[in-house]
Amino acid sequence: MARNSLKKLFILTALFASTIAIPMTASAQSGIASVYSGERTASGEYARAGGLTAAHRTLPFGTMVRVTNHSNGRSVMVRINDRGPFVRGRIIDLTPAAARAIGMDGLANVEVDVVGRS
Repeated sequence: MARNSLKKLFILTALFASTIAIPMTASAQSGIASVYSGERTASGEYARAGGLTAAHRTLPFGTMVRVTNHSNGRSVMVRINDRGPFVRGRIIDLTPAAARAIGMDGLANVEVDVVGRS
C-alpha cells in the first residue's frame, strides 16, 4: 500500500514539474516582438505605457524576462503581467517604454530569456 502511495506521489510530482517548473527554466525563445498598450491586463493590473511590462502567451504572471533586440543588441528586463500577443508569429508584446529601451519602433526580431520571478 505504501508503495502505491509513493508511486502516486512521484507521478504527481513529475506532472507538477512538467507543467509549472519547465516553462520557468526554458532558456530562450526567438521571434517577433510588437508594441502594445491597453487599459487593464489579464493579471488585473492597469497597463502603464511607461512601465516595463509585457504580454506573453504562456509564461506565468510575475515572470521576469530579458528581451534583446537582435538588430542592435540592446536589452531590457520586463515583468510578464498580461496575455498575448494574439497575432501569429509574434512571441511577446512590450509596453512603449520597454520598446523604446531596446530601440524598437513597431516590430523587432528579439530573443526572450527567462530570468526569474518577481
